[in-house]
This record gives sequence, structure tokens and C-alpha cells, in this order.
Amino acid sequence: MEISINSLQERDAEELYQFETDNRLFFEQMVPSRGEDYYKFEAFKIRHRELLAEQEEEKSKFYLIRGNSSNIVGRINLVDIDIMNDVAEVGYRVGEEYGGKGIGAKALKLLLETEISVKTIKAKTTTNNIASQKVLEKNGFKQVCISSDEFEMNGQKMRFIDYMLEL
Repeated sequence: MEISINSLQERDAEELYQFETDNRLFFEQMVPSRGEDYYKFEAFKIRHRELLAEQEEEKSKFYLIRGNSSNIVGRINLVDIDIMNDVAEVGYRVGEEYGGKGIGAKALKLLLETEISVKTIKAKTTTNNIASQKVLEKNGFKQVCISSDEFEMNGQKMRFIDYMLEL
């Protein structure tokens, strides 16, 4: 599947809300829930506008991953951009229907080919999220450490794994 990444826009709110709602249970298997309010459209629209303001201030860059038919298949973000220290953190999520097709790896590669104003990109995933670990490693990220703090989510014990990429 060919994909593109497009900057988040005000007009994306409704479609993005539907994507997040459709994939909620799938995402919550691997990452902590965003909370009940996130899935109420009025609250979602407020959060959406906050993300756009953060993007306008160049503190973060938010992208939608779009498939062949221009539908949203995922998201990828560069957040906590710290120009002074040349560092930012990347995060991404691909919808359940599109998993296992290399979309996360392609989207990360596209993101890394954009104008990134930092020299170091950090990432974090959980020990049970093997797909995310593969996406990072395929794009040159190196494992920095595995947290010693264990936590339980959905009945599974896990820890966070930190990754880093020096550009």
C-alpha cells in the first residue's frame, strides 16, 4: 500500500475522531487509554484545536497517515520539539485494519525525510509491542534502555523500552 503523511488540519477533526473511535479497543491493548472524554466529540474537537495551536507554535508536528484512497490509516507525530537541545520525540499509531503491512515503518521513513530541525529523536514503546519495536529498529533507532519499573495493563505485566536515533 502506498501512503502519504499530511500535516494535521482543522478540517480533519471529524474523520480523525472516527478513526480514533473505530480503533480505540485495538490501541488500548498496547498503550494506556486516552480517557473517556477523548471519545466525546465536543471534547475531542477542543483537544484537536489544542494540537493545531501546538503545531502552529512549532512545539510539535502532527501528521495523518493516509492510504491509497486518501483515508486515514494512522497518525505519526513529532512532539516535545526542543530546538535548544536538538531533540524531539516520535509517536505513531496505525489502525487495526492496516497493521502488519509495513505502514508504520513507511510513515516513519517519510517523517524522517521531512525537514526535521533536531539532531536526536527519541521514542518509547512497551515490551509487548513487538510491531512498534520493529518499526523503530527498521528505521535505525537503537534501544537505549528498558525501564526497571513494571506496570500492568490489560492484565499483562510490561515495561517501557526507550529508543533513540541520532540524525
